[in-house]
Amino acid sequence: MQVFKSKSVVSDVAGAPRVAPRRHVPVRTVTHTAQAAPRLPPDTPKDREGGREWLGTILSRFGPVKDKSQNTAVLEFEKPLLELDKRIKEVRKVAEENGVDVTASIAELETRARQLRKETYSRLTPVQRLQVARHPNRPTCLDIILNITDKFVELHGDRGGLDDPAIVCGIGSINGTPFMMIGHQKGRNTKENIRRNFGMPQPNGYRKALRFMRHADKFGLPIITFVDTPGAYAGKTAEELGQGEAIAVNLREMFGLRVPIISVVIGEGGSGGALAIGCANRNLIMENAVYYVASPEACAAILWKSRGAAGEATEALRITSAELVKFGVMDHIVPEPLGGAHADPLSAFPMIKESILNTYAHYATMSEEEIKLDRYAKFRKLGQFQEFVVKGGDWRNAVAERNAAAGATTKAGAWAGSEAEARYIEQLVDADEKWEKLLAEGAEWLNRPVQPPGLGRSGIMDVAVTMVEARRRKQQQAGATVHQKAAATNNVPPSVVNATA
Repeated sequence: MQVFKSKSVVSDVAGAPRVAPRRHVPVRTVTHTAQAAPRLPPDTPKDREGGREWLGTILSRFGPVKDKSQNTAVLEFEKPLLELDKRIKEVRKVAEENGVDVTASIAELETRARQLRKETYSRLTPVQRLQVARHPNRPTCLDIILNITDKFVELHGDRGGLDDPAIVCGIGSINGTPFMMIGHQKGRNTKENIRRNFGMPQPNGYRKALRFMRHADKFGLPIITFVDTPGAYAGKTAEELGQGEAIAVNLREMFGLRVPIISVVIGEGGSGGALAIGCANRNLIMENAVYYVASPEACAAILWKSRGAAGEATEALRITSAELVKFGVMDHIVPEPLGGAHADPLSAFPMIKESILNTYAHYATMSEEEIKLDRYAKFRKLGQFQEFVVKGGDWRNAVAERNAAAGATTKAGAWAGSEAEARYIEQLVDADEKWEKLLAEGAEWLNRPVQPPGLGRSGIMDVAVTMVEARRRKQQQAGATVHQKAAATNNVPPSVVNATA
């Protein structure tokens, strides 16, 4: 038995330390009985095996999903498809366990499932397409960018101290061609959606996008925008920071950019939030995406005074890709794999990439002026209408008579309903030309800017030289003033002062 000895120091009356007497402290001994199993060291093979199982359980949560149905949200009209896929898996599993060859039966079931999926997605209603566009598993902006680019570098900040996570900007290359990529970013879960503000940008997000659009315009980078937002953030803070002004500035500036702009609607394209990065030369839309001026719920609340009428509003708004291309709002439909992009995103990425490259090939050889005129012409032709006054308000008969009339043509070749209408059109054109000529002749006196003397020459170097000369003259005048004051103090004649200066 081991004995521990303790030593303590105490003080005597005089204050000198002395050693306390030694004391024996008994130690209780512990004996192991025959029933107690000795503890294994932590580095035994058995513990290592258990650690591997524990680590494998943790890492299995981050590995590839074996059964996609566990993590995929299922829409109501997709449930029969899911049941058929589940049945195919069960038949294949039973056949593997029992060693039975059921290849023919499985092939028949797969053919039936493919046909059912094709029929289901070929006759989706606008309400169902809206549900697909809002599907939580639909590829986001970053998913698409990272899968269609060779390299991608994300850029941040609006040069005003803010960075909106709802807008993603960066430079990426596709087959060696660099592009400026800008898009709305949604989240996969509640935490990500809160950080991304559910894909609804604030004013600093639009200013961030405009900053990188100008950067692309400066360095000649084509711009690709990915639209996926329910709309601009309708909060008090956003209004205080100038939401409407930020969107309006983007609309104005995008029409003046000298590089081609390609916009792709990958999910929802809502209101001004989508248009703020959607003024493009070509607007593409994915097959199951939607584009609207107001969400169906908001439209129903305004017109029907109830959000329950969202289905009727969806039908009336004509928000599907086929309708938008028919009316000329969109230019091209990007096809999706069978079952939607949310069911097979890896097959959707090559389709998006191919559509973007084919569209860009049309603008690769255009000049800057041609690109701007093409963008102007695209939006100028939208919303075509006829305006004329009909006596009595019977416009239907008036339109029918106009279509049946032989008509006439102006000197420039424009069609008119009658000779009188042709003469009236020519008078309007002559008046416009006269007004333009008047403005051109009055350019010398109309709003003429007042320039300071000496700055009439053009060029930065000429302006700099003029400023240097002005500074020297000012220094000479200041020196002459100093000499005059000194002469006045010392009674020196003015002629001597001028000679010295």
